[in-house]
Amino acid sequence: MAEKLEMMSSNIIQENIDYITKKFPNALKEVMEYGKLVKKIDFDVLKQELSTVVIDDKQERYQMTWPDKKKSVLLANSRVNATLRPIKEKSVDFDNTQNLYIEGDNLDVLKLLRETYLGKIKMIYIDPPYNTGNDFVYEDDFSQNIEEYLENSGQFDDQGNRLFQNTDSNGRFHTDWLNMMYPRLKIAKDFLHDSGVILVSIGDSELANTIKIMDEIYGPSNQVCVFAWKSRAKPTNAGNSKFRPQKVSEYIVVYGKKNPDQLLHNVIPSKQRTYPYEDKYGKYRLTTILTSNRGTFRRETMRFESNGYKPDEDFRWKAGKATIDGMFESNHIQFNDEGTPMEKKYVHEESDPLYPIYTFIDSDLSGTAENGKADLSNIIGNQHGFDTVKPVQLMKYLVSTFSNENDIILDFFSGTATTAHAVMEINTESAKKRNYIMVQINEKIDTKSEAIEAGFKTICDIALVRITKLRKKMTDEFDLFLQKPDLGVRVFKLDSSNMNDVYYNPNQLNQNMLDQLVGNVKEDRSPLDLLFQIMLELGIELSAKIEEKELLGKKYFVVNENDIVACFDDGINDELVKELAKIHSLYAVFKDSAFASDSANINCEQIIKSISPSTTIKVV
Repeated sequence: MAEKLEMMSSNIIQENIDYITKKFPNALKEVMEYGKLVKKIDFDVLKQELSTVVIDDKQERYQMTWPDKKKSVLLANSRVNATLRPIKEKSVDFDNTQNLYIEGDNLDVLKLLRETYLGKIKMIYIDPPYNTGNDFVYEDDFSQNIEEYLENSGQFDDQGNRLFQNTDSNGRFHTDWLNMMYPRLKIAKDFLHDSGVILVSIGDSELANTIKIMDEIYGPSNQVCVFAWKSRAKPTNAGNSKFRPQKVSEYIVVYGKKNPDQLLHNVIPSKQRTYPYEDKYGKYRLTTILTSNRGTFRRETMRFESNGYKPDEDFRWKAGKATIDGMFESNHIQFNDEGTPMEKKYVHEESDPLYPIYTFIDSDLSGTAENGKADLSNIIGNQHGFDTVKPVQLMKYLVSTFSNENDIILDFFSGTATTAHAVMEINTESAKKRNYIMVQINEKIDTKSEAIEAGFKTICDIALVRITKLRKKMTDEFDLFLQKPDLGVRVFKLDSSNMNDVYYNPNQLNQNMLDQLVGNVKEDRSPLDLLFQIMLELGIELSAKIEEKELLGKKYFVVNENDIVACFDDGINDELVKELAKIHSLYAVFKDSAFASDSANINCEQIIKSISPSTTIKVV
């Protein structure tokens, strides 16, 4: 009999129970819950198995804790009955791109993506709310009752979940921030490749707490570093007091999943390269030290003179003046026959990272928040209402340092999509391809903001306009670059499940509902909506190639050539099943109610198994 898809996020608790049981079978116990026998872990047994002394739960221990911490852990492990629906009208090059933009609360989105992208992400960068007293609005399940919430916020997301705005007058100021961050950081670990890295931008107010919870989730030994970034040319609080230190810096906390000493992927082993030149220092090769200075890529401050050479208007240096001057002094730049400066890369230096990575990031290397605001304004205009935006130059530096070709960059607090901007520029300037996944809650813009006057209603509106306008500008500059990059984006929104409630609770169906119930799928959902929810459950990436075809008058989808063949049309008969079976897909998916007759439903499994024994049949 065909298997029924659950159409929910993965059951992480059951997976953890199964994992622990394999190692400690004596820790498994069975208990009755709501009249059913279920498997549980006996934590007293497990704690004793992990200790060399008799456990006394009352003993003091070093730990990081706060009110509702246990609930935040539970929140990270709980399942979500939701889906991601494609929005083709907002997408660009939907059928070909591998870049993803997702509108919705990142906690639910991460839960939906976890199974599909388990261990596949090489770099996660997030710029979460700094908890300054008024700057984060996220779903909060347990910190307030509804009356308190409505008084403080009054905002709801697209699914009707109440949203919470943390103010410095709140007695749970740090607690609520930790409850918001902890489950998201905990889930994010599952996404990382064993050699992956997560970077968290943060300010002074929550730096200590960020390090503590990252130590707990990722392990203190997996801390790579804490960058200090000179984020402003001038302090923001210069007028407050002449006698207080003036803040011009922020921080980027970096952790690896495993092996933190092996996280820099931007260097190709020297044995894969050729070194046609040689001098007294050894064999070397030449690479460009200039990059485009046209349109989107214009940075006039990077067209300085060094060693008597200044790039013309169409080009600029790839690094700041101090770095370029130092490279001339250390014999790492020479001019080619056309009089263009080139970087010398010696074979003995490329067995290690090309450049040392210092934990202080100067604005000369990365730009400042003021530059970030200008980056955004140059693309979408000045009416966006943001004063603090991460500069593209900083993100390019981090992405280039901690990721490499074909890696996926995940940013689940993506804001105005600076990370996407950086990935697009890197791909356009180099021969290497990276892809991004951006996640942003669809937060409404303050009605007093000038962005409202410019026609923007949400932060997601600003981000998507930035991506689409950036693509248009870059398209005109392809002649300067080595390859045609992927500048498209496939847009999704978080929404309630595509399935009617009776799909999950068939015992609630009664005779009076039969006339109203046409099928398991909600009436306002398209076949493409249903396909993407199935892809999530089966672990197929949302960027997968999708072909829509027609056979015997029925439409069907083929995903990744033969990963999935799915037909959601009604009236499926034996002849159609035979033809679809010849695709030899890993999965064949149908609506349970779509078969032309009971016999066609029964015959489906036998027909497919006789033609394609390796195909697994699923129904919704």
